[in-house]
Amino acid sequence: MSSPWSRSLPRRLFCVLAAGGLALGVAACGDDGNTAAAPGGKVKITVTGQPPTSQPFERSVFDADVKEFEASHPNIQIEPHEGFMDPKTFSAKLAGGQLEDVYYVYFTDPAQIITRHQAADITEAAKSVPHINDIKPELLDNFRDASGKLFGLPTMNYTMGLLYNRTLFQKAGLDPNKPPATWDEVREDAKKISALGNGVVGYADYSKNNQGGWHMTSWLYSMGGDIARKDGDKWVADFDNEKGKQALQYLHDMRWTDNSMGAKQLLEATDVQRMMGAGQLGMYMAAPDNVPVLVKQFNGKYEDYGIAGMPGGQGTLLGGEGYMLNPKASPEKIKAGLEWIQWKYLNPDRFEKHIKQYVDGKQPVGLPAEPTPDVWQGAVRDQQLTLKAKYANVPAENFQSYVDTTSKIKGSIEPPNAQQVYAALDSVMQAVLTDQNANIDQQLSSASSKVNSVLAQVK
Repeated sequence: MSSPWSRSLPRRLFCVLAAGGLALGVAACGDDGNTAAAPGGKVKITVTGQPPTSQPFERSVFDADVKEFEASHPNIQIEPHEGFMDPKTFSAKLAGGQLEDVYYVYFTDPAQIITRHQAADITEAAKSVPHINDIKPELLDNFRDASGKLFGLPTMNYTMGLLYNRTLFQKAGLDPNKPPATWDEVREDAKKISALGNGVVGYADYSKNNQGGWHMTSWLYSMGGDIARKDGDKWVADFDNEKGKQALQYLHDMRWTDNSMGAKQLLEATDVQRMMGAGQLGMYMAAPDNVPVLVKQFNGKYEDYGIAGMPGGQGTLLGGEGYMLNPKASPEKIKAGLEWIQWKYLNPDRFEKHIKQYVDGKQPVGLPAEPTPDVWQGAVRDQQLTLKAKYANVPAENFQSYVDTTSKIKGSIEPPNAQQVYAALDSVMQAVLTDQNANIDQQLSSASSKVNSVLAQVK
């Protein structure tokens, strides 16, 4: 989960009153007793995001970036910590003074973190971050509170699309350069692919370990629907309606009327990826980062795969990650932390160098994913796409349909308490895919009650 970036943040002092989450001017700054400078007058900051040793390439890139950053920022010392976000231990680490100065979050986390005053307000400080206006506004908004104050920066995002097997498309008489753009077309293409026989499945979907609920959310978004909505100051379920019925009816009909989803169900990601890697699956809903997994873990070939935008074009699920700053950190640490985030993750000046790291490491370049995440808009996004095309070592044209769509389709983040919501929705996906006579209305009604109970816990 590494990314690029370089250009020092202008050395302008600012201070953050963490207890109230308010950014103050320089005149108000004072010694809060939490500066904790490293030897030699350096500011030492702890940061999360160091990949584990089980990911040697990603780890080597991260560690090399730390050394390069410290060389170009002699006043800052980085202490990297392995790992990312563990919601179960987050609050305890903060209360016990163990939370890092710069910490990783998923897109589902910031709203509650901000509400609980567990992040520093960087509204004023972030105005000096280079290229901040080139970041997609909807991604920055994920780190804002209701009044518009900013508490973090996005460093990676993805949107769900349709991953498909180009080889099976050709065998089924379909044009791999014209992937299906609607769910009706997905259904028709799935029938033709399944007709190839020999165990080939046209379309597959997840239905357990919370992944079924995750994909059901994506289905609803693709149809212009939702899973949850804000009703005054509380969240309520929003899928026991015609959009929910429509999504489940498609799945039911592909499974039972068309027999294009195969008899084996209760699948999760590894099951579906194994089918695709073995050349036995035509399509499934996924983000672009699935492609390297298919190649590296399931013996697939980059040239066999393509990615299209989400069928229907009315919406897609938007996910991602970013970094926030410890509200107990000193002004000096917050300043240094922002310099690190900007230099490593949000720096177009390092696009080309970072891409070359991937090329030299024999990693894929040309996918709509790493090594330069798609958080950008305008000229910076164009710069990124040009460089990735220049150094592409995989058939980037296979994924152009997805790239073209991402700038046009509405992306919506996951619902609050997403994993608990998904757990409640798993049973709906399981019922429709394993019981031909499942009552869709009853399934939606029951799940809606469960999800409302989960959403009632959102503060």
